[in-house]
Amino acid sequence: MENRRIVITGMGVISPVGNDIETFWNSLLNGVCGIDYIKRIDTDNLPIKIGGEVKDFDPAKYGIDPGFTRRNDMFSVYALAAANQAMVNNIDFIDSERLGVYVGSGIGGFDTTLRETRKCFDEGPKWVSPFMIPSMISNMAAGNIAIHYNACGPCLPIVTACATGTHAIGEAYRAIKHGYADAIIAGGSECAINQLSIAGFANCKALSKAEDPKEASLPFDKRRQGFVIAEGAGIILLEEYEHAKARNATIYAEVCGYGNTCDAHHVTAPHPEGTQAARAIKMALDEAGYNDNDVLYVNAHGTGTPLNDSSETKALKIALSEEAARKAHISSTKSMTGHLLGATGAVEIIASALALQNGIVPPTISLHEPDPECDLDYTPNKAVKADLTIAVSESLGFGGHNSCVALRKI
Repeated sequence: MENRRIVITGMGVISPVGNDIETFWNSLLNGVCGIDYIKRIDTDNLPIKIGGEVKDFDPAKYGIDPGFTRRNDMFSVYALAAANQAMVNNIDFIDSERLGVYVGSGIGGFDTTLRETRKCFDEGPKWVSPFMIPSMISNMAAGNIAIHYNACGPCLPIVTACATGTHAIGEAYRAIKHGYADAIIAGGSECAINQLSIAGFANCKALSKAEDPKEASLPFDKRRQGFVIAEGAGIILLEEYEHAKARNATIYAEVCGYGNTCDAHHVTAPHPEGTQAARAIKMALDEAGYNDNDVLYVNAHGTGTPLNDSSETKALKIALSEEAARKAHISSTKSMTGHLLGATGAVEIIASALALQNGIVPPTISLHEPDPECDLDYTPNKAVKADLTIAVSESLGFGGHNSCVALRKI
């Protein structure tokens, strides 16, 4: 099979710190925290009352009609809104059979599932919506985007928990690289802040119990207690380089490496030594041609859970060597956005592309008491200028799923 260069030619985001690329990026650079007390649902009987909700979201602003919003779960609405941003100036540029969609969700239509389950047991089965199934199944964000853009090429919705968005983009990269498509709309979407999800994550001891929203998501800090649940979508347009160049497309970065491994260790906990996460990172960097002359940015998974941050630090030291790991610029944007579950990897690849393009490393905010076991440069509290040449974004999901995508400045 032929090997082709792949670039990012469109980006869109819906997030707790902004619902367009410019606002999102400015928020990251300025250390804006999008975490607050949850307002959309009643949290009186919940153990956790803090989350990263999307704010001031109007579907109509992104060309989405009210009928679509009524019929679909918000994870599909967020995904289409982000896709519509990514496809601005990128419409009608490709044979529909060569355009694919790789958009996943870690959970899918959780709000729809909860609402219709309540109806079934409280009011009776006949009151369950006929739109329930096509609204809640996890492939529907991809399906709806494909329908909207007449994308008849490969369509692959990936579900790997918190690694979903990164895997979707990595697999899309491979599909274009090996000639199965010329462009793919790729990323992840999630809208799962509800009573059931919070109870489930809280009862398995995954969520931060902090009562102060600004001190809740604390990656690499010794005070960290768990992650902060969040929502949103990140979508990029991946395109074969010569195809993009021929149409004078805007190019944000080149995708040049991908790693995909599994811990095969535990359903929720990462492997304490980070060996397979390290292998995924190294696979992506090796494919990207990483060398001693590169200036590296790592957008870390950095969830703020006690187990993740220490094992991830070990993984980076294994993948890069201890000396190179200490030179790398690292940050966790989850300190600002919270953890967007299946969308988080795609959102963080967008942050990585913008870091490369602008030569600025976004900070890890609220990092005031570094954990001695997390002893690398995590860019505490303030953005840093750097002549970055390469970036990796890594995501590690429940079930032991490890994913890493490498980008180069172009």
